[in-house]
Amino acid sequence: MRIEVNGIALEVQVSGEGPAVMLVHGFPDTHACWRHQVAALNAAGYRTIAPDLRGFGASDKPEDLESYKIAAYAGDLIGVLDQLGIDRVHLVGHDWGSALAQLVTIMVPGRVTDLACLSVGHRGALLSAGWEQREKSWYMLLFQFQGVAEQWLSQHDFSNMRQMLTEHPDRDEVIERMRDPRALSAALAIYRKGVPPEWLLNGDAILPPIPVQTMGVWSSGDRFLTERSMTGTEEHVTAPWRYERLDGIGHWMQLEAPGKVTDLLLDFLASAEAQAG
Repeated sequence: MRIEVNGIALEVQVSGEGPAVMLVHGFPDTHACWRHQVAALNAAGYRTIAPDLRGFGASDKPEDLESYKIAAYAGDLIGVLDQLGIDRVHLVGHDWGSALAQLVTIMVPGRVTDLACLSVGHRGALLSAGWEQREKSWYMLLFQFQGVAEQWLSQHDFSNMRQMLTEHPDRDEVIERMRDPRALSAALAIYRKGVPPEWLLNGDAILPPIPVQTMGVWSSGDRFLTERSMTGTEEHVTAPWRYERLDGIGHWMQLEAPGKVTDLLLDFLASAEAQAG
């Protein structure tokens, strides 16, 4: 369905009945990356809300870079909850979706029952994760260069992007979407406004702690993030913390090992429901 929020239209997949679970994708995905979890969560008695972020998939793609400030993405997610009349939600995010879910939790903690962070931990943990994480984050600097990053990713029939997405089960679908220059630039905007170069030096940019029960999930085959960047998140959570490691699985864990990820989410949600009840 199309939902109007903050002057733009977002494509949002809504299904099932029961307690609400919002699933937030990252780069370079859409809500479709959650298809396995959506089916399982619906079957288990949950209502799922999976939006395409602004600039991604079928959602609007503003041309002005200023429209992609991180607060705007978070505001969109809160706006979707408002439009659907959802007062409290279980939040699940992967990659950039994890960062945005954390921000929503910090902005409106009273509306978030619990939080599951897949792959990406708290910003403070990323900053303190050391040189190994800096090396893995090299592409974030490349993505700052408008036009240059687009050319590098798309040249030779997207050969560089194909290598970055080697283990992505939906790699071909992603490449087809990114053939639209507007879609590629809109997707890169989340890096350009979310992690400008000065962010690597500015300790003042660290987010406040996460105030709700949180689960972090990291996969040992992730080529972009270190385990320390996730385990260090515990220091930035003021509520119960749970850590899960998935061995032999790459970055796109919800697609590469859908059963394992779904089982973890169902167990975590059931635990939170039991405590709430």
